[in-house]
Amino acid sequence: MKPLRIGNFSGFYGDRSDALREMLTGGEVDVLTGDYLAELTMLILARDRLKDPSAGYARTFPRRLEDCLGLAHERGVRIVTNAGGLNPAGLAGEIRRLADRLGIPVRVAHVEGDDLTAAYPGTLAAHAYLGGFGIAECLRAGADVVVTGRVTDAALVTGPAAAHFGWRPDDHDRLAGAVAAGHVLECGTQATGGNYAFFGEGDVRRPGFPLAEIHADGSSVITKHPGTGGFVDVGTVTAQLLYETGGARYAGPDVTARLDTVRLVQEGPDRVRIEGVRGEAPPPTLKVGLNRLGGFRNEVVFVLTGLDIEAKAALVREQLADALAKSPPGEVRWELVRTDRADADTEETASALLRLVVRDPDQQVVGRALSGAAVELALASYPGFHVLAPPGKGSPYGVFEDVYVPHVGTPHVAATHESAPGVDTVPTAHVPTAPVSVSHVAVLHDGRRVPVPPPRETRPLAVVPDPPLPEPLPPGPTRRAPLGLVVGARSGDKGGNANVGVWARSEDAWRWLAHTLTADTFRRLIPESRDLPVTRHLLPNLRAVNFVVEGILGAGVAAQARFDPQAKALGEWLRSRHLDIPEALL
Repeated sequence: MKPLRIGNFSGFYGDRSDALREMLTGGEVDVLTGDYLAELTMLILARDRLKDPSAGYARTFPRRLEDCLGLAHERGVRIVTNAGGLNPAGLAGEIRRLADRLGIPVRVAHVEGDDLTAAYPGTLAAHAYLGGFGIAECLRAGADVVVTGRVTDAALVTGPAAAHFGWRPDDHDRLAGAVAAGHVLECGTQATGGNYAFFGEGDVRRPGFPLAEIHADGSSVITKHPGTGGFVDVGTVTAQLLYETGGARYAGPDVTARLDTVRLVQEGPDRVRIEGVRGEAPPPTLKVGLNRLGGFRNEVVFVLTGLDIEAKAALVREQLADALAKSPPGEVRWELVRTDRADADTEETASALLRLVVRDPDQQVVGRALSGAAVELALASYPGFHVLAPPGKGSPYGVFEDVYVPHVGTPHVAATHESAPGVDTVPTAHVPTAPVSVSHVAVLHDGRRVPVPPPRETRPLAVVPDPPLPEPLPPGPTRRAPLGLVVGARSGDKGGNANVGVWARSEDAWRWLAHTLTADTFRRLIPESRDLPVTRHLLPNLRAVNFVVEGILGAGVAAQARFDPQAKALGEWLRSRHLDIPEALL
């Protein structure tokens, strides 16, 4: 059977606006997927919905579609997207109105059942991560465009593949192969050289978007349209497979994919085959992402220039101590970032940054009183006093949590929060009495509602024991050098946790990496992880180790708890750290 060619045109809400047209005109493709949702995006859409109940979906998607809907229809390309966000029915209706206005006979379906917000009072959005069989139901019924809310990112690929090849829910190996392909595609150009550790090995000024040629057995080839920028090799695919994952078992609502079984083969220029992926029955529960208002934050960044940086920072802290003591915020964080250099030839490189961040459930506590105290120092503090931007009145920040509920049918009680907060206060957590149950429904283009049954078989998750270590390298001379000279890394966020996937590009480098980069070594190289749980997972087929650092991101990206709130650059920081590396590898 001919492979199904599934491409991606969006990896996040805000991705390249002309990607849909580029993918439709650049080569052969059967299905195009657009991934718009992330933990932070759900909070953004929830705040949109507070202002306008008819909102809650990615408003940029219809604008993209207006330019390309006719072209997709002419070429018989189906479009599957989670741009529906919190309101997939609303987006589906807008697409129908667009198609009527343009005179294009397009059948639009949507998937719903993920929205559990009513069961979690006090949250702005609570949504279950659904699988791909609702999408498959819509496509089998003839939909040209399928809109979803919160499904797993890989479901945008498993759904079309299941529909095309007739896969059943117990085709675990085939589904797991599609999950691997979907995970590679989901972040768009991150699979074609974007955000890649060894970006200098190709022209990544404008990477093309990726596509997967999926076969009936679940294997696939990751590639891109001819003539587009960037590149696809075993390294770019490895990096994306490690992104935002953990151990050997990658769990989802349709299947648990065994990442330790993935085999990658460079089949040709810009062609990487993914094969051998084994699958297991999915876990008995679904993940539910909860987004709520966490409180209010304010920030001031003082610029300290030239001499006596430490003394200047101490003066500012002493001067603001009284203002902070009058109405103490729940959290006060000072950070001195030494970006300054001695005898610098520009004022900017002679300057350091002193960052003050305050948080509290009460907006007044972090608002004008603090802002006024900071501004009043303008003529009464250290020499050269200025700030990067005037402080404001305090802005809301979000908190992401996850809980797990049964697939369907069995009521479940989960932790949540009090009734919706007022304008300037935030509630505290408590345990509700309301049961929670998920109902996955495909709403077909003709209006019929088709329930999507839960998996017949489930399997509780268990940690896969680490495989044996490879033989260590023989002793030899070493040199102190950056880790990144011999390994790549990619990092990302899952709620308050971060993962850092590190892979070697040769068998000898893997033998050294597996023995050297332990969890203890990681803690030493990344000091802010020293008091946190750090788990290392070995993935020999990928020549990779994957670290999960719990709690390093606080309450998640929306809480902005650290300088890099999504841990996007944590892997690059690790690569910059120095170790004693065998000279044979350098």
